[in-house]
Amino acid sequence: MDDRSENHDIEVEGGNNAYERKISGILDDGSVGFQQPLLARNRKNTTSQIAIVGANTCPIESLDYEYFQAFFAFAGCNLILATAAASLCAFIAPAAAGSGIPEVKAYLNGIDAYSILAPSTLFVKIFGSIFGVAAGFVVGKEGPMVHTGACIANLLGQGGSRKYKLTWKWLRFFKNDRDRRDLITCGAAAGVAAAFRAPVGGVLFALEEAASWWRSALLWRTFFTTAVVAVVLRSLIELCRSGRCGLFGKGGLIMFDVNSGPVLYSTPDLLAVVFLGVVGGVLGSLYNYLVDKVLRTYALINERGPGFKVMLVMAVSILSSCCAFGLPWLSPCTPCPVGTEGKCPSVGRAGIYKSFQCPPNHYNDLSSLLLNTNDDAIRSLFTSRSENEFQISTLAIFFFFVYFLGIITYGIAIPSGLFIPVILAGASYGRLVGRLLGPVSQLDVGLFSLLGAASFLGGTMRMTVSLCVILLELTNNLLMLPLVMLVLLISKTVADCFNKGVYDQIVTMKGLPYMEDHAEPYMRNLVAKDVVAGPLLSFSRVEKVGVIWQALKMTSHNGFPVIDEPPFTEASELCGIALRSHLLVLLQGKRFSKQKTTFGSQILRSCKARDFAKAGLGKGLKIEDLVISGEEMEMYVDLHPITNTSPYTVLETLSLAKAAILFRQLGLRHLCVVPKTPGVSLSLPSFVFLCRDLFTFISRVFVSQRPPIVGILTRHDFMPEHVLGLYPHIDPLK
Repeated sequence: MDDRSENHDIEVEGGNNAYERKISGILDDGSVGFQQPLLARNRKNTTSQIAIVGANTCPIESLDYEYFQAFFAFAGCNLILATAAASLCAFIAPAAAGSGIPEVKAYLNGIDAYSILAPSTLFVKIFGSIFGVAAGFVVGKEGPMVHTGACIANLLGQGGSRKYKLTWKWLRFFKNDRDRRDLITCGAAAGVAAAFRAPVGGVLFALEEAASWWRSALLWRTFFTTAVVAVVLRSLIELCRSGRCGLFGKGGLIMFDVNSGPVLYSTPDLLAVVFLGVVGGVLGSLYNYLVDKVLRTYALINERGPGFKVMLVMAVSILSSCCAFGLPWLSPCTPCPVGTEGKCPSVGRAGIYKSFQCPPNHYNDLSSLLLNTNDDAIRSLFTSRSENEFQISTLAIFFFFVYFLGIITYGIAIPSGLFIPVILAGASYGRLVGRLLGPVSQLDVGLFSLLGAASFLGGTMRMTVSLCVILLELTNNLLMLPLVMLVLLISKTVADCFNKGVYDQIVTMKGLPYMEDHAEPYMRNLVAKDVVAGPLLSFSRVEKVGVIWQALKMTSHNGFPVIDEPPFTEASELCGIALRSHLLVLLQGKRFSKQKTTFGSQILRSCKARDFAKAGLGKGLKIEDLVISGEEMEMYVDLHPITNTSPYTVLETLSLAKAAILFRQLGLRHLCVVPKTPGVSLSLPSFVFLCRDLFTFISRVFVSQRPPIVGILTRHDFMPEHVLGLYPHIDPLK
């Protein structure tokens, strides 16, 4: 430090007296001549020539050392936590990356993808989301909480995990598709209720976004689940209110209380709300578009191996730390507000008045948003005008930071949610609009912030009822209900003009065969038999073991039609459908006969219902697990006991659009297509039609009987890529 730094004029406590003593000492020392303009400089520090480090006031020369030391400690801790989260996802459970809501939504639509709800995914989801949020990423824990609740429900529903020796028999009755879907729907609702502390919002989220099939019985089950979550959460909050649990018990069941008095608004305010809705819809659709592009880019990087996944996470972590620690330098210091409840500037890990590089009694409002927890940042943005104020430049910088860094962060190999980044971005631009419209609007900027968050949520996720209730439960402000409803409807309507919701786009990008609740327009021009894939592979009621084993080995079909043929019936007729899993269990039991006769009663006496229950993920039998001798291959087995003798059937001439709606609404896996007439017409010369009786005679003698089933429609047959691949000349918009 040179001598010039000792002569800097810095105003401290005691202001004038200290300054006069310093001037007197300098004059007595004789080191400064009278020709130097001692009082020409401003006595108030406006260039941040000091650094606040702990409780000490240090000259500017020590700022570089202290600043970089703090930055490397901050970035290093974030990097370690990010690497831990990425390693868990990359090497143990890749399915745990992301929010998990698209995967849960796909499962409840009937897509049983590998490892979506596995115990390893649950483990990585819990600890990976903890590390990811603690690492300072612009992510939330709400999406992972939904996935976590679904994983726990699946673990209970399948009776535990045999792999990890956690099994119990008292919940085995959930081993069917419908009951397990209901249980997982309750788990997803519980995740939302726990994450947002919004029990009613959790029920509505499961109804509006997660579940594809809804029954009245499911409503009270999800309501009961979220009620239990609310009671348990409240008990734990009271237990932790003394401070033993850190920040867990802070805020009660209302996370962001913005109940700041009566809500008054006039016609200009309604126009401002409409403007917020339109802007939120445009920004939300752009957000979804950019997320889709980033996810496709990251997919190319992640395909190169787990090491590249970890390196990508580390790069994003370093970028996030640099932005969070460097951007506050762009914001000037702000005097502490008078009469605040908390200490200003804040001391410790909590608090919304971060001093950063500011002098005493000042704080950096941008660092209060960037160097704080996401919950505290949202709470700061939702506060009223009298409690906390942010500069316009601060709100603009923070909006662009959260908007674009949230896009870059989502898709890396860590558990991450979209709710918090979207709420932060929406709240910041909503408060920015409130600041700009302050002279002409009666609404408080905190309410503008809430409306901005609602508009951005509606523009990205395209939900209305559930988001409205969740926001009202979050903020404890029922007076804002009309405006929140209006802004959600406007933003969703505007955004739907550009693209689909973010979760629907992710489902499509991952190639999951999701069945929409409506049929595509071009399906009205096709019938069911036009898309049936062939050739059809069917079994007789009493079939040879070798034929069944060969069919299971050579194909991956999950359902096979069973046909009754003479001598068991007078003519060929459809008996029903036998599932692949049931056929494997039947072959494993080796209940065979050397004679081609019916012996279904013996099979029923030797089998138990739990033998054919739905297995857990990845726990079912495989054809490779069976050991069948050559002698057994020549034996017969009766398929009637394991055949569903009342399958859903449609005529081959049924409109494909109606078949798709029927398939979706009933939650089917297989839909049988049967012929309209039992016979096949011959290509006969035209003169034959002159004699109707002769034609009838020829058709009865020479025409072979048609099979009782044309084919089986599965989910794949209704996918647009399959239909348009068969008929490329069809306009998909007509």
